[in-house]
Amino acid sequence: MTLDYLFSRISIQQIMSAFIVLFAVIDVLGSTPIFINLKQQGRPVNAWKATIISLVLLVTFFYAGDILLRLFNVDIESFAVAGSLVIFLMSLEMILDIEIFKNQGPIKEATLVPVVFPLIAGAGSFTTLLSLRAEFAQVNILIGLLLNMIFVFCVLKATEKVESLISKAAIYLLRKFFGIILLAISVRLFTANLSALIANFS
Repeated sequence: MTLDYLFSRISIQQIMSAFIVLFAVIDVLGSTPIFINLKQQGRPVNAWKATIISLVLLVTFFYAGDILLRLFNVDIESFAVAGSLVIFLMSLEMILDIEIFKNQGPIKEATLVPVVFPLIAGAGSFTTLLSLRAEFAQVNILIGLLLNMIFVFCVLKATEKVESLISKAAIYLLRKFFGIILLAISVRLFTANLSALIANFS
């Protein structure tokens, strides 16, 4: 794969779409109160470590996830439909202030758990990355992911400043807004890929 081919595949529209979808799923601004609470509990988060580990995990799953799908004989359209249902449930969490996905793991180290997983590189992010592959060129998704990780690092590095600049009310409204965006995205992913699945069987 040449650089000319990669550059020819770059689309600003796709990059922005992938960025917005991942931004809504990762929801690092909505998690700011969690980061502040961890710091107050004497469990500070290493911004560099959290960002790099999250990026490595997400990129690895972005490529290895496809191999896993083939191993279980699952096509990307089927995974995208399943992913749309997960995104749908995540949107309900954000809109209705309910907890559907519970983190009850035994690991207590704050940088890895809960910051890297499940807040940044969680099931929703993994599912969304593979779901996006059904619609966008890989290079655009990866650029959108990298931009998100830069934003994640900035927020983690300046958690208290971000909290002081963006009020709890504003964070709450952002969470609701992106919840609605996610809901619309889940419906679009479901209908588009369900149509492809039906066409494959017909």
